[in-house]
Amino acid sequence: MPGESAGWRLPKSLLARLQADYPGRAAEALRRQVAQDGTTKLLLRLQDGRTVESVLMPDYHPDRASGCVSSQVGCAMGCDFCATTQSGFERHLTSGEIVEQFLHLRREAAATGRTLRTLVFMGMGEPMLNLANVLAAVRRIADPCLAGFGWRQITVSTVGVVAGMDALREAGLGVHLAVSLHAPDDVTRAELLPMGRRHPVGEVLAAADRYQAASGRVTTIQYCLLEGVNDAPSQARDLARLLGGRRMHVNLLRYNPTGLSLRGRSYAPSSVARTEAFLAELRAGGVVAHLRRARGQDIDAACGQLRRRAAMA
Repeated sequence: MPGESAGWRLPKSLLARLQADYPGRAAEALRRQVAQDGTTKLLLRLQDGRTVESVLMPDYHPDRASGCVSSQVGCAMGCDFCATTQSGFERHLTSGEIVEQFLHLRREAAATGRTLRTLVFMGMGEPMLNLANVLAAVRRIADPCLAGFGWRQITVSTVGVVAGMDALREAGLGVHLAVSLHAPDDVTRAELLPMGRRHPVGEVLAAADRYQAASGRVTTIQYCLLEGVNDAPSQARDLARLLGGRRMHVNLLRYNPTGLSLRGRSYAPSSVARTEAFLAELRAGGVVAHLRRARGQDIDAACGQLRRRAAMA
């Protein structure tokens, strides 16, 4: 019987607490998809039967890889072009469940002859709404005596939860911050991200300024280009003006279509011509900007896509 050895027993209260905090069955890989570009997406089944996604992305360096982990089962943010939010919010992940994703990805990387070098909290869920468990997981992953991953190799993303950004700053861990902006104006942003109604663009960038000043880390601005929605040259110029004088990096993203949105819209990725024009306008405005290479387009690579497909099967 667990807790018994050589004639002695743990107190029942302590045994119950240990079994609750350290369940014997780990998260298992329910599904695994591998794209032609090497991107690997895992659907992990947790102890209670719920599922989350984790992604491994090969780096340009042949011996390196990047990982993406989830912080919640589902999501309550309601971002209109995201597949995760269509299933709603179910619960927070524990710090142990987050660390388990990291361990799965590290094993996946090793199996392909690569080393997991960077980790982003950009999977399912809003990390700032589960910050206590996210911080606990980060400490375990980065602690030299535990996983020894390194603080500078970790990025925590947010759709702009200002209180969470300030709390992350106060934690003083020195990890990187990424902000999903997706529009330079409050009206367009609120249509895409309901959080935009609570925190205007100016408030979000001010919180990013505070984090950057305290941590010394350059903030990444995530911007997913959607055809005819947020990809006009004028919007690029507006974004450049917003970021003028700020030492931030814009990461332009290609949209992976996920079908009808919560509001019944069908979004499409920006054309190559509009994408290049947007990027050129940003750079002309003095902004450091790059277009992130599209990953896993031949699998369910968009956040929440594989989980939704599995639920419908």
